[in-house]
Amino acid sequence: MLLSLRIENFALVDYLELGLGTGLTVLTGETGAGKSIILDAIDAVLGGKVTSRAVRTGADRALVEATFQLDPDLKDWLEQQDIPPTDAPQLVCSREIVASQSSQRSRSRINGVLVNKQQMEQLRDRLVELTAQGQTVQIGQPPLQRAWLDSYGGEPLLKQRSIVGTAFLASQQALQALEKRRRSEQERLQQLDLFEYQLKELTAANLTEPDELDQLEQERKRLSHSVELQHQSYQVYQALYQNDEGAEACADLLGKAETTLRDMVEYDTQIQPILDLVSNALAQVEQAGREINVYGETLEADPQRLQEVQERIVELKQICRKYGPTLGDAIALYQRLQADMDELTGGGQSLEDLERTYQERHAALIDACATLTQLRQATAKDLEERLVNELKPLAMEKVKFQVDISPAPPSALGADRVTFLFSPNPGEPLQPLTEIASGGEMSRFLLALQSSFSQIDPVGTLVFDEIDVGVSGRVTQAIAEKLHQLSQHHQVLCVTHQPIVAAMADQHLRVSKQVVESGKGEWTGDSGKSTAKRRKEPATQVTTTPDPLTDSIRTVVRVACLDSQQRREELAQLAGGQSTAGSNGDIDAVAYAFADSLLTQAANLRQARSPKSEPAPVPKPAKAKISRKG
Repeated sequence: MLLSLRIENFALVDYLELGLGTGLTVLTGETGAGKSIILDAIDAVLGGKVTSRAVRTGADRALVEATFQLDPDLKDWLEQQDIPPTDAPQLVCSREIVASQSSQRSRSRINGVLVNKQQMEQLRDRLVELTAQGQTVQIGQPPLQRAWLDSYGGEPLLKQRSIVGTAFLASQQALQALEKRRRSEQERLQQLDLFEYQLKELTAANLTEPDELDQLEQERKRLSHSVELQHQSYQVYQALYQNDEGAEACADLLGKAETTLRDMVEYDTQIQPILDLVSNALAQVEQAGREINVYGETLEADPQRLQEVQERIVELKQICRKYGPTLGDAIALYQRLQADMDELTGGGQSLEDLERTYQERHAALIDACATLTQLRQATAKDLEERLVNELKPLAMEKVKFQVDISPAPPSALGADRVTFLFSPNPGEPLQPLTEIASGGEMSRFLLALQSSFSQIDPVGTLVFDEIDVGVSGRVTQAIAEKLHQLSQHHQVLCVTHQPIVAAMADQHLRVSKQVVESGKGEWTGDSGKSTAKRRKEPATQVTTTPDPLTDSIRTVVRVACLDSQQRREELAQLAGGQSTAGSNGDIDAVAYAFADSLLTQAANLRQARSPKSEPAPVPKPAKAKISRKG
């Protein structure tokens, strides 16, 4: 359930904060007063599209924040998304829209954590369902009708549709592999010849290590200078360890120094670190002498190995020139050629094997589609019955509705074409919904459809945007009762121009445009003339502040939560328009009487639906405001 909505610098709204309750909440106001802006803000904060006009003129950013009541399902979803809860049992969605001269960007957050569009779409489906008469074009699209039917079918149907999607993907992959083989057979054979030649040459080269060429170059240098290396190693050995000519070697000199330092340490221990250094140096020199001696003794000329190394170097350099430029590149090419060979040969499968694989996967897809069709047919029967039952109270007692399921080429969504057929009048044939339904009939159909889904949909808030447009008074009463019925199990927000619908509300909000002069906080009504005398209500829920964006006069949207007397005035205005007002701006007694009758009727209907509850009190006419004639 939507608990509150805060809007800053969005469209014509400078600042607006609304508190919302359970039951049925209606928004009324003159055409163009800004009611749709409120709904647009709800849509925007839940990831809906926003236009370049979303940010209020003169501002560089807009913010919409919606707070929802947290239930166990939403809490589980937050845990799955690693989004921490707030201190209160609430879920806070916000969207910041930043505008510049050339672009616009936005950021969405849930409980202060940045989220992506996909996460917002998942959350939106759990929070709010918006229905508008403007959906007439969309509702006539067979893909959308099929999606609604599947959604109505619930988890079993959606699970089978997922199975169909998997089977379709497997079938398409097999078909693509088969068609690719068929289209490129000649080209494949030519490529195979080339690849086989290249692979043969690279395989014969026995490439293993990317740095083999460098290693061979080092070995070639060592073998080519083996005699010189032997002589030099002997010289190093004599210098370090043992000198045949009688001169003292490095080890001899360090040994003398060590002996002297040991004697000195007897008298001064401060020299001990120096002794340690010399001792370590002596040990390292002796170790180096022994190792260079072993190296020199094992080093010998090997003309045969030298020739092998030189031949291998020539071979590898030729490979690099053809497939390199480096040996690592040649090895990478060798691995790619092996993969390409596997692909061209079908991974070891023949053309017949590919055909067989495709036939098997296509048969599995057909079977999965058939099962999905059966589930859709069963779901369609239930939807037909329930929707007709929902339409009958809406003054459509003789309506006929059918979900036509006809064959279609298999796809990831099955092999069905779904069409909603409709006949509002006895004796008329069933026809596609959008071809026969009038505007008023479409309004009722959308309401009935939403009512049918609400019985299986856990979404907490239902929003209806002028769902009652184009219907008569009797039908409007039926729509009002249906909206109130929905509000017993869901929070319902409804934009309406109908006083009958507005009278059924548990909470009544009036939306209006006001002209604000910066720095003074003064305002005028929609037409530019003061409405303070006619309305006589204090500003509620919104604090009027000087416009910080400009020093000129600005138009802003204001919302007032109406009390009992203000509701009577608003209903009278909705019912009678300008004809209800006398020369002094007061509303006449006839309009008040009609408004009182609507409120009484609404209270009685609510009491009938809830026998334990007391009828809502209806305010008595305020005689001081009634203009009596004659």
